[in-house]
Amino acid sequence: MRPNYTRIYQDMLKEKDPEKLEDPKIQHLLKNLKTTEDILNFNELVFKSSKESLRNNQKLKTYDKKTMIKLLQYQQKHGLSTNYMSKKYKISRTTIAKWKRTFEEEYEKITSKN
Repeated sequence: MRPNYTRIYQDMLKEKDPEKLEDPKIQHLLKNLKTTEDILNFNELVFKSSKESLRNNQKLKTYDKKTMIKLLQYQQKHGLSTNYMSKKYKISRTTIAKWKRTFEEEYEKITSKN
């Protein structure tokens, strides 16, 4: 069962920054928290992070299948190296290689289209 991120973020904003809940852009983004990518982007937009918290949060980051495949498609489409993707998205090279093995069928479909 997936957590209701919309409700979680609404509760957090009510407690910490109630004025942000009145912003129409934030309300729109709150309603569209569907993928891990959406959640990460929303979190980055709304809450300012310190370098230390970014480092600690990186260890706890998880991605859903849709986001993993989307990142692999992006890499393939633009001909980017695993090293570049690793630095850009702060994901280890080992993790990206593991995704390629895990989603081998889907990845082969991606690479055969291009």
